[in-house]
Amino acid sequence: MNTRDLEYLVALSDYRHFGKAAQACFVSQPALSMQIQRLEAVLGVKLLERGNKSVLLTDIGLAITERAQHILTQVNEIHDLARLAKDPYSGELRIGVIPTLAPYLLPLIIPPLSQQFAKIHFYLVEEQTAYLIQKLKTGVLDVAFLALPVEEPQFITEFLFEEEFLLAVPKKHPLAQQKTIQQKDLKLQNLLLLEEGHCMRGQTLALCQQMQAFEVQNFRATSLETLRQMVASGNGITLMPQLAQQSNDGISYIPFSPPKPVRSIGLCWRASSVKDVLFAALVLQIKNIIRQKIG
Repeated sequence: MNTRDLEYLVALSDYRHFGKAAQACFVSQPALSMQIQRLEAVLGVKLLERGNKSVLLTDIGLAITERAQHILTQVNEIHDLARLAKDPYSGELRIGVIPTLAPYLLPLIIPPLSQQFAKIHFYLVEEQTAYLIQKLKTGVLDVAFLALPVEEPQFITEFLFEEEFLLAVPKKHPLAQQKTIQQKDLKLQNLLLLEEGHCMRGQTLALCQQMQAFEVQNFRATSLETLRQMVASGNGITLMPQLAQQSNDGISYIPFSPPKPVRSIGLCWRASSVKDVLFAALVLQIKNIIRQKIG
């Protein structure tokens, strides 16, 4: 048994499909299947339930895969330690970003960060909060941009910036001409919201309760861009984070008068990570970039 065997097993756990797992590991499907069979023979237990279309892990397979992921994380950290001793600003950096932030933040920060940290290869993953936290815990990701607070004692969380929520309404909506909006103006209004799984859904639901507004019950969006198109076509109003604001999209974005509803964005990583020097430098640069863009 070697680390490559463990990589194959973890890939099967992630993809639940031999073809996709083999592609991710850059090997042929027969080679991966044969190596897993050899691993089962070495361990003397059945790791997988093989179906026609999908792969299920047995109970012992799940337990061994969890240990395998931890071992691979530690092996990677050994390599990272050796490399970082020579140059802390080199190597791979696997970054997770929540979907309500990724399309708007990444185009702002990745070009200048790539220039500032020319020896770093950035790998970006856009997923919902629960997935990012799980992958951060297991070492699949190095760091993640998340909405705060994040209640995970094994993480270090660094605050980056606050982002206002704006009211997004169609150009012909009665509220569209207002310079600012007060929370009481939304009393009894119906708002379009995101579907379950997005952390921003919880934030906007809490704001609706605070403002005595309601959620539209027959629609839930999978993304902010879907919400944008619904508003632009005159099918409702919603709350949009400041970075998602666009011009010439048929929408009026109205700021709230104080107290302004906001969300806090932070950078999170494992307290045990060996890349803390790099993360500290990233935090400083990202704060500078955001300060220039949104104040």
